[in-house]
Amino acid sequence: MTMDFTHLPFTLRQLQYAVAVADERSFRRAAEACHVSQPSLSAQVAELEGALGVQLFERDRTGVLLTQAGEALVERSRRLLVEARDVGELARRFVDPLSGMLRFGVIPTLGPYLLPEIVPGLRKAFPKLTLLWTEAKTGSIVEALGRGELDVAILAREAELGDLEHVELSVDPFVLAAPRGHRLSRAKGPVSIDELAGERVLLLDDGHCFRDQALSFCSSARLDELNFRATSLPTLVQMVASGLGVTLLPAIAVATETRGLRLAVREIASPAPGRTIVLAWRRRSPFGHAFGSIAERLRESLAA
Repeated sequence: MTMDFTHLPFTLRQLQYAVAVADERSFRRAAEACHVSQPSLSAQVAELEGALGVQLFERDRTGVLLTQAGEALVERSRRLLVEARDVGELARRFVDPLSGMLRFGVIPTLGPYLLPEIVPGLRKAFPKLTLLWTEAKTGSIVEALGRGELDVAILAREAELGDLEHVELSVDPFVLAAPRGHRLSRAKGPVSIDELAGERVLLLDDGHCFRDQALSFCSSARLDELNFRATSLPTLVQMVASGLGVTLLPAIAVATETRGLRLAVREIASPAPGRTIVLAWRRRSPFGHAFGSIAERLRESLAA
């Protein structure tokens, strides 16, 4: 049975305007973001509300609020706009799946160490592809993927990825970093979990998935977390080098972050903690069939 779309009471443009008002909480700012006049945008939103038979926004001098109906309908509209954009992208990708702009996300505990290794290889392998990189915490990246603001991301599989599709790229083990002269810096070979009991450990701030992964191991190793929480790995290793405590580092960051510092690094005895680096994307992404080629190139770069 063929579905009849000829009498839909609204347009995608009207949905776009409504989503913009919801995001900006202002008709004026929404009009500026959509590059239209405010009266035009307001008229289209009012027409949409009339067609749907419900009020989407409450308007007063203090700003714009979503009604209960608006909350539900704007969220559905947001998904429809993502799908609509994907239709156009899918058609273009069938012509040349590895050309044009690809918006890449990466988490802060991977970006500084991973990008110098993989970007040259991606440019060489896919010369028609323009990569736009965004660095953010896992939660923000997952949300951006869902909204269609990012196309693909490099994340840790152990984090909460929702219903994203993903393929494995590499395993990144965690190692122990301790200040020179610390009792754990004197021994050779992998450090056992029993040796760690009672040590003071520094970790990243909330919101970093690496913190959650490290915290799980620290609990089992009976490490005591200090109140100080670093906002980045560089800050973390500087505090450890000053003698404040020990920490866990992802192996991918060791060469960069320990250079020039009085730190000792030891592997952790099996079963060692770690994370799995993955390439992740929306399940219905129009680029999904092309991500296999990108993932293969990323694996080669990481292995090298």
